[in-house]
Amino acid sequence: MRMKIIALFLALLAFPVQSQSMYDIQLNDIDGKETSLAPYKGKVLLIVNVASKCGYTRQYAGLEAIYQKYKDRGLVVLGFPCNQFGGQEPGTNEEIKQFCSTKFQVTFPLFDKIDVNGKSRHPLYARLAGSDSPYPGAIKWNFTKFLVGRDGSILNRFDSKVAPESEEMLKAVEAALGMP
Repeated sequence: MRMKIIALFLALLAFPVQSQSMYDIQLNDIDGKETSLAPYKGKVLLIVNVASKCGYTRQYAGLEAIYQKYKDRGLVVLGFPCNQFGGQEPGTNEEIKQFCSTKFQVTFPLFDKIDVNGKSRHPLYARLAGSDSPYPGAIKWNFTKFLVGRDGSILNRFDSKVAPESEEMLKAVEAALGMP
């Protein structure tokens, strides 16, 4: 019996399990439609946990501005509403979508409200900020931003205080896009 267990263990080592690509993680868009990040493969992604009633909510304007500025070069901003920080995203997906489009004219993709921390942390955020991430750790507040390269690698993590239109952010986005 012991030899069978050892043989099974060695067989498993010979065929390592492929970890799920970030692009294969199942998501729902803001309208509740099942999707993934697969449509954005090959793009530079700026993934942000967002909220409508936060002191940083005005960053929606900056996020939309850099999306408009760089989308033709391959940048996509992706907004993930989250209600884990002071209950600052209490609305339904429909209310969030309406708020973002009327108040900030958001045109970048928005997704279903998710948890970014804790036991119910969404698998996307487990990938972005989990122990295997180059930028591990709990998300501290709304509008934390992750910059993901065209190849799916996590290039940077920006605190809520880093404005989307800041020099630091623009330099990182331009470098990811391969701009001189």
